[in-house]
Amino acid sequence: LPSVVLGLVIPHTPRSLQQRAAQPSMAVSDDPATRVYSLADQVARFERAKAEKNERWLDIDSVFDGSYLKGKRVLVTGGNQGLGLAIVNELVTQGAETIVVGRRSSPELDALDVKVITGVDVTDTAAVNGKMVEEVGEPVDIVINNAGYFWVEQESLDNLNFEEQAKQIDICAMGPLRVSSALQKAGLVKGSIIIISSQAGSAEWRFTQNPEGGDYGHHMSRAACNIMGVLLAQELKAAGVPVVMLHPGFNRTGMTAKYAEIWDKVRPAFR
Repeated sequence: LPSVVLGLVIPHTPRSLQQRAAQPSMAVSDDPATRVYSLADQVARFERAKAEKNERWLDIDSVFDGSYLKGKRVLVTGGNQGLGLAIVNELVTQGAETIVVGRRSSPELDALDVKVITGVDVTDTAAVNGKMVEEVGEPVDIVINNAGYFWVEQESLDNLNFEEQAKQIDICAMGPLRVSSALQKAGLVKGSIIIISSQAGSAEWRFTQNPEGGDYGHHMSRAACNIMGVLLAQELKAAGVPVVMLHPGFNRTGMTAKYAEIWDKVRPAFR
């Protein structure tokens, strides 16, 4: 749900959460109000939310207030379909001035009142530094690096595809860095940089979610993306630019369609 993503635009971790994380009993608490860490098992996570009747988890609209986005200038990459399009729709609903950057548009995107910059692939350094920067023109309040890629096949040692692995790393890890660095160096960032990543980049959680391994390119790309985001946050801290890494959950999009059989097991259906 896009509301989940946008509802987490925060410049730093609140002290209250830092304090909770320092207390193991609170970090793994059975009380949702004091819990800090999630569960690696996505199916178990959803089942727990249903058992607890956790409305924040099951119906984000019950707590989300996106009114702070009104009048904000927000740039989104990969906003022509899937999760990106859902984010763009939410931004428009909340009254944000939205700019979408990508290779191409779509009929659904064209129907929205947004500025669309096409012909910019996040793997194309020249297009990012040139066409994108030139057409963005003025500073943005929020940058949402959403463009991503997941190979359609389930990868194992039997069908390793190194070209596809490199493509995923280029799009998912180097892409956000290209876009963010180009905008920052051009003086076009006056707020937060958001990177839509995934828990798929967690080495520890692979033992729960992928006990048999596989999908090498996807997981390597997300691990690379996550460490890139940490390093970018460290470098931009002095400039006062927050970098926020977000895991939006396993959404019902074309990118995850090869695992459609678990959609209903890990999150509520779109309303």
